[in-house]
Amino acid sequence: MTAQAQTLLKEIFGYNEFRGQQAEIISHVVNGNSCLVLMPTGGGKSLCYQIPALLRKGVGIVVSPLIALMENQVAVLRERSVRAAYLNSTLTPGATAAIEQGMLAGDYDLVYVAPERLLTPRFHILLQRIPIALFAIDEAHCVSQWGHDFRPEYGKLSILPRKFPQIPRIALTASADAKTRADILRCLDLHRARTFTSSFDRPNLCYRITARSNGRMQLLDFIRNQHPGEAGIIYCQSRKKVEETATWLNANHVPALAYHAGMETVVRTRHQKKFLQQEDIVMVATSAFGLGIDKPDIRFVAHLDLPKSIESYYQETGRAGRDGLPADAWMVYGPSDIIRLRYQVESDTEPVSIPIRQAAAARLNALLALCETTACRRIQLLEYFDEPSDSAISACGNCDACLTTTPVQDATIAAQKALSCVYRTGQNFGMEYLIDVLIGKRTDRIRQWGHDHVSTFGIGRELSVEGWRIVFRHLLALGYFTTGEERFTLQLAPAARSVLRGEIRIKLRLSPCHYAISHQPISTDLSASSMPDSRETRSGI
Repeated sequence: MTAQAQTLLKEIFGYNEFRGQQAEIISHVVNGNSCLVLMPTGGGKSLCYQIPALLRKGVGIVVSPLIALMENQVAVLRERSVRAAYLNSTLTPGATAAIEQGMLAGDYDLVYVAPERLLTPRFHILLQRIPIALFAIDEAHCVSQWGHDFRPEYGKLSILPRKFPQIPRIALTASADAKTRADILRCLDLHRARTFTSSFDRPNLCYRITARSNGRMQLLDFIRNQHPGEAGIIYCQSRKKVEETATWLNANHVPALAYHAGMETVVRTRHQKKFLQQEDIVMVATSAFGLGIDKPDIRFVAHLDLPKSIESYYQETGRAGRDGLPADAWMVYGPSDIIRLRYQVESDTEPVSIPIRQAAAARLNALLALCETTACRRIQLLEYFDEPSDSAISACGNCDACLTTTPVQDATIAAQKALSCVYRTGQNFGMEYLIDVLIGKRTDRIRQWGHDHVSTFGIGRELSVEGWRIVFRHLLALGYFTTGEERFTLQLAPAARSVLRGEIRIKLRLSPCHYAISHQPISTDLSASSMPDSRETRSGI
């Protein structure tokens, strides 16, 4: 088998050597065994089922969650003279019937289908009439309610071992924490199957996460200074922002295309093809773009909005630098992102259980902790996926946290001032208003509310407005604030009490530019009158 697989690898896929565990996985599946494969984006997961499908008798059935994903992979396989097809809702009844007849005639080595189609009785009847090489469940994290991209139809794929007990199954994903992995094994009845886990580390990626001031200008500076004339992907949360950002980049002489699910299929397809073929195109997209995109020379992935979880972030950033050359994972974010995502989790109207809602909140908290960390981002990212780092290594040397020269300092006093100001002003105002109170700015609104007479008025003059934004963003991200009935008003969370009491120390990177007077240290003068005591806060915190 090894010689045959090696021949296919070189002659069809153009690679001289297998990477990591690819050869072992392929041998395992070719011999008729099932498995779960955890491999990072760009690690070569598709070869782990494509080569066994070519070596085993019959057709390989690949379960794929997105139309764009299956269409792209089939197009690439056909260019390599692999007999592949897809069955999805974009096909006419005549085209669907022709492919089904081709399956019966043995004309295909790989057929990609959505889980909804695979589960229909009609398709089961078709499968019973043909030899099947294997079932590949791609993006297997979709099976888990604990995962970041749950698809209910995936949960029904446990029918496969009952209907086709002799057919090997290979489930694959690039992003799943320990709980999601356990759920994949349970839901797909893979308890006795072997699990192959590759390292989640992408050492060629430099992770950079920074506070948003002017997101578009920060993005433009990043592209012009770091990646002029190079291919990249920019992710935005809304379709409107995708289109506006692409238009703005083109107006600033950066060739950009838009991609989102609301566009006409022919336009999306044209944009995707152009992106894959040209070296200098930037694709601005929602999360609908990227799965299975086989473009090795993407030099950067940028986020103008926070994704929902570390899994999403990891999967999306992993599309950069698949050729192994240096690439950037760059992201800007601000308090509005944190408030938006917390609001989405807390106000979700879907009929889900409390544990599932708590799991979503935990995933968000882990992402925010990654954004706010003052330690190595790569190590924290790997620890999230339960990949222990070398205890002797505390810095990767290739993320902004490791590369910065700004020292970490104790900002507990500043944090206490911010929390106290929220309390003294009635827990009913937004961040910018609270900063004005802290720096002693006598605006008409502050006078109207009488907050120029509260004990926290003017006690934060040592920090600049931007410095205070960093403090508030950090406290909000780590759950020391909650939002009021109006989304952008801040209230104290129960955890705030520990900071106010000094039981938890707050560490931040604050450079000289974040002080009102350069190099002035944070004031330690926090009078008792400005601090809410335990009796005052008992009902509010």
